[in-house]
Amino acid sequence: MPLDLSVIGRENGPSQATWTSKDALLYALGVGAGQSDPLDELAFTTENSAGVNQQVLPVYGVVVANSHGPRPSFGDIDRTKLVHGEQAFTLHRPLPVEGSVTITSKVIGMFDKGSGALVVTESRLRDADTGQPLMDTRSSSFVRGEGGFGGEKQPKEEWAAPEDTPDHEATAEVRHDQALLYRLSGDRNPLHSDPDFAARGGFSKPILHGMCTYGITARLLIHGFCGGDASRQTSMSGRFTKPVLPGEKLTVRGWRDGSTVRFRTYDSAGDVALDRGTFGIREGS
Repeated sequence: MPLDLSVIGRENGPSQATWTSKDALLYALGVGAGQSDPLDELAFTTENSAGVNQQVLPVYGVVVANSHGPRPSFGDIDRTKLVHGEQAFTLHRPLPVEGSVTITSKVIGMFDKGSGALVVTESRLRDADTGQPLMDTRSSSFVRGEGGFGGEKQPKEEWAAPEDTPDHEATAEVRHDQALLYRLSGDRNPLHSDPDFAARGGFSKPILHGMCTYGITARLLIHGFCGGDASRQTSMSGRFTKPVLPGEKLTVRGWRDGSTVRFRTYDSAGDVALDRGTFGIREGS
């Protein structure tokens, strides 16, 4: 059996990661900041604009965890059959523009989905100097063809699709070279750049990183519900339901209920690409 169920619950790490102001700027460009108007998002794209303090988009913490954290091995699988299923994170305090963290991770579950297996991993980021918690992340990977092993079924999570008019809607164009720019922040998976590798995975051409769709979505929601102040975001979760190709348009619709926004992200065809979304806003804001 390719999947190794014995790894469930085993902690990996810690490993250490450090990022700079430049890394935060590059990530912001990778998720489309400043593309429609180079002067519109200077807080995310520059560090020396008069009267503007640099900010880092909170999702960058997930990128740090996924790129630099210890990677649990959960079996001998075909990586062309692995796709990002779900992603969530919770911030214990705003992410700094530059910092250093220690990261631990573990597989917390492997669920039998019939046509494949869903592997769920958690990571914890702590400030390297103080040891204080900074961010917790949860990532689910779907491995096609690895189901039917008699494992547990994934617990259901309640999420009702809103039926009324969204409180905010925004659209962003995805550049044709978006994946090539985004990969410079750490995710060098050839599925997003190598046509031959993408073809082995069943795709006509390299697809956009799911986390790029996720980051673009978060950026639009920060502008729509936080007034462009990234420190007001506290959490986010979503399920990847359809691959996005570079060159498409993404439309995000959000419905606010107190400190939580439910959202969906749609592709150019009007299909849902990121579903069952939740976006947390700091209390009192």
